[in-house]
Amino acid sequence: MLVKTVEEFKAAVVNQPFPIKQAGSMKAAFMVSPIGFRLDQQTAQDNEYMLMDQAVDVQLAMYQHQHLARAITDVGVPVVTFPGSADTPDAVFPNNAFATTHHNRYVIGSMKYDNRQKETERADIRQFFGELLGYEKYEIDHAKAVAELTGVLVPDRARNIGFVGMTERVDDAGVVALDEAFATDLMFQFDLAPGEYHTNVVMACLAGHACVMHRDSFADPAVVDAIAEFYQDRTLLITDEEKLAFVGNCISITERDVFFSQTALDALRPESKQTLESWGFVLHGVDVSELEKAGGSLRCMIGEIF
Repeated sequence: MLVKTVEEFKAAVVNQPFPIKQAGSMKAAFMVSPIGFRLDQQTAQDNEYMLMDQAVDVQLAMYQHQHLARAITDVGVPVVTFPGSADTPDAVFPNNAFATTHHNRYVIGSMKYDNRQKETERADIRQFFGELLGYEKYEIDHAKAVAELTGVLVPDRARNIGFVGMTERVDDAGVVALDEAFATDLMFQFDLAPGEYHTNVVMACLAGHACVMHRDSFADPAVVDAIAEFYQDRTLLITDEEKLAFVGNCISITERDVFFSQTALDALRPESKQTLESWGFVLHGVDVSELEKAGGSLRCMIGEIF
């Protein structure tokens, strides 16, 4: 069910509570290495988080990427890493191009920019999901829709609902495709504030148990209030400083283990940290500062396999 107003969302969750009904965290992760990583002039057009005036140390980026993979495996989640390419400078953020669902389906996104659309055409990743894992393919038609998967969509996997913030990285046809591809029980479509490009930078759902949001990154504060009401006493509203440090780009690796970039964890206010820990989460910080220069952070680097 796709809803586009606060009133429709409130009516939907009153009529049906959408309880936790399935796993809220991944069984494995996939990543793409920073081979060929650089700051991409194409995607910089609408990504205000990119640090285009700074040089990139690819060797340091490789080290940080490998350390992230090690940290994920240390909490019990296997990681599959695919090589990057000079033709796809943003491929280190694969969650926008490929995603999976609980229904043994893999979804191929439709990217706004040509350099990123090349990522979705990779035969090796398609073969991994389709032939090795035996997942059903759902490919969003690039000629008909724009939808950068779990960049624009923040899914609550445990409750099988989703939140889509509208920017240039998704259009109305893309939202319909996302709703169908992920087979959600409820999809809430709303506008983000001008200057935002991906919902997952300003919002995170933590294994169905909690929600993290930055109020001013949403065009309508009533949207934030409605979502916070749905999660009741498990909503963390973050400050401007926390958002700019990518606190909103956190991810549940397991039901308990929540990963932040070290930049984000260092910026997390003591009261924010205490709140998350009081809800039973264990917080981890991993340094991906070299990769953050490209305008994304830790969550964007982790593709989830369900």
